[in-house]
Amino acid sequence: MSKLILAAVILAVVWFFLTRPAPLKIDEAEARAILGVDREAGPDEIRAAHRRLVSAVHPDKGGSADLTRRINAARDRLLRK
Repeated sequence: MSKLILAAVILAVVWFFLTRPAPLKIDEAEARAILGVDREAGPDEIRAAHRRLVSAVHPDKGGSADLTRRINAARDRLLRK
């Protein structure tokens, strides 16, 4: 029985990593346009813009999963800088 459980767990992990979408490649200008922040925006302003946008377009509220993914990628791009 334990071999069956181990095989199921391994299969689930492999499926998870193979079906994930590829990370988005967004440049800084596009990220700023998506979040609506200027070049002088600091981390707090970027996070606030991200929270405001995601709360409006989140899939749990009837929004788009793709748009939420783009907003998250924009936040990650600007905060990584």
